[in-house]
Amino acid sequence: MTQNDIKTWAECAPRLVAVAAGRDAADLVIRNGKWVNVHTREVLEGHDLAIADGRFAYCGPDASHCIGDKTEIIDADGQYMIPGLCDAHMHIESGMLTPAEFARAVAPHGTTSMFTDPHEIANVLGLEGVRLMHDEAMLQPVNIFTQMPSCAPSAPGLETTGFEITPEDVAEAMTWPGIIGLGEMMNFPGVVNGDPKMLAEIAATQRAGKTVGGHYASPDLGPAFHAYAAGGPADDHEGTCEADAIARTRQGMRHMMRLGSAWYDVESQITAVTEKGLDPRNFILCTDDCHSGTLVNDGHMNRVVRHAIECGCDPLIALQMATINTATHFGLERELGSIAPGRRADVILTSDLKTLPIHRVIARGHTVAFDGVMLATCPHLEWPDHARDTVHMGRALEDIDFRIKAPEGANSVTANVIGMVENQAPTRALEAKLAVKDGIVPVDPENDICQIALVERHQGTGGVVNAFVSGFGYTGKMAMASTVAHDSHHMIVVGTSHADMALAANRLQEVGGGVTVWKDGEEQALVELPIAGLMSDSPATEVAAKAEAMGKAMEACGCTLNNAYMQHSLLALVVIPELRISDLGLVDVRTFELTPLFKKENNNDS
Repeated sequence: MTQNDIKTWAECAPRLVAVAAGRDAADLVIRNGKWVNVHTREVLEGHDLAIADGRFAYCGPDASHCIGDKTEIIDADGQYMIPGLCDAHMHIESGMLTPAEFARAVAPHGTTSMFTDPHEIANVLGLEGVRLMHDEAMLQPVNIFTQMPSCAPSAPGLETTGFEITPEDVAEAMTWPGIIGLGEMMNFPGVVNGDPKMLAEIAATQRAGKTVGGHYASPDLGPAFHAYAAGGPADDHEGTCEADAIARTRQGMRHMMRLGSAWYDVESQITAVTEKGLDPRNFILCTDDCHSGTLVNDGHMNRVVRHAIECGCDPLIALQMATINTATHFGLERELGSIAPGRRADVILTSDLKTLPIHRVIARGHTVAFDGVMLATCPHLEWPDHARDTVHMGRALEDIDFRIKAPEGANSVTANVIGMVENQAPTRALEAKLAVKDGIVPVDPENDICQIALVERHQGTGGVVNAFVSGFGYTGKMAMASTVAHDSHHMIVVGTSHADMALAANRLQEVGGGVTVWKDGEEQALVELPIAGLMSDSPATEVAAKAEAMGKAMEACGCTLNNAYMQHSLLALVVIPELRISDLGLVDVRTFELTPLFKKENNNDS
């Protein structure tokens, strides 16, 4: 059963009423379970659930009157019956997987509903890419709702993307069946300054009666933040501290706390609920970005809920934050997010509410996974050939393309350096004094400074922008390149060797996109991502194995950052402070202006 053919409540209502009254038999009855009711925040022991046409018909102490000769019966044997988990904000592309393979990876972990923003593919393939993601999502046995991307480019004037999204595109997408709202409004300066294009996209979404996603990636909680709140975003996930969480909920936003592969923002914010006592129904859990290794080895939304509980959150409140709160936020409280009559029959059987082992996953009334094994089929879309041909550098690169020339006559320079922050999306704007050798500024691995380059890959211009980055810890001669480069998705190359940087970049052009690690002139790891240079349609286990090899190769090059690949992929995200790189140069996101690589006052140091 797909989202296209699942019956609406109106279509099911006569039968649901008849089953609940005992005049008709249910398709499935789950007996003898502990009903976790997220509406009342209580656990009701010894209860049954009767399901018909993919929806709950009866939820109560005894469903024997709903059982007929052909009714399937599952004995919960005292296990907890909890609603299927919802991920309120995520990007499927970050898993390096297509929607079908992503669904196959996360359903065994109990995720039955996802609210996805495919703005990664929008930057590469435009509205067509969004439609392809939407259409494959609609085929899946779990619920995948699509948010129409709002910002491609994310920061107009500071980057060049493969395609641009217009207010007309947004208005068109709002008519598609699986579109649930507008994706995160990353151009927060545009909203703050009343940009007509951004406000038109928000207005088109609100006219369609759908939800506007937020993205306020600034620590400034003064007038700019209040202006952003007035601009219409209904939620935000970019907070990193308790003050952020409190400020957003006070302004009427739902505050989303994320635990992804590299974002650990729950612990620092959940105290707004556990200690300050704010109403938890205005807080939501999400992942934002999870790569395939995390999905296969650690989990998905079950991992986030467990973490919230470990941070001191009451298990029932944590479950509300991952179920009913999300459904209510997107206007789907009558459709999903709880175990109650009329809702889609998405339910998990688990033996413990704190550690949350996922024993059985039922989606729309059918068992889709059992003890970690996916049982349901996840249909693939036929992706067009041009979606697999998106890496256009225009030419083969050479080591000379990565040499950074010093200002004329300089013996040393003071450079602006991108500083990594482990487990967080923001970077730091650092400065470093670097030597000059034969007119070239080399890297300084001893002080943890290596080179970063952004290679244009959409229009085949052959353009390369070079700068410096600190925090990876790379040593020796190495390079790592990726065509996953949020959000413009050009190619990011980080390394200590110009020759290896050229080899890595050329390799990705050869294979049509992905991630590669080189050391001493030899390839150490490769993850092929042929669809838009962002995703693979191979099984998650295969992609995760290659991603694990990539991580080990990075470690062999000296990197010790947690989930460093995710940090690497965000170095071009020019809407999150403080310093980023784009195809137009180095970007100071504190001021949303291009900034020079070298400080002028130090150009003639001797």
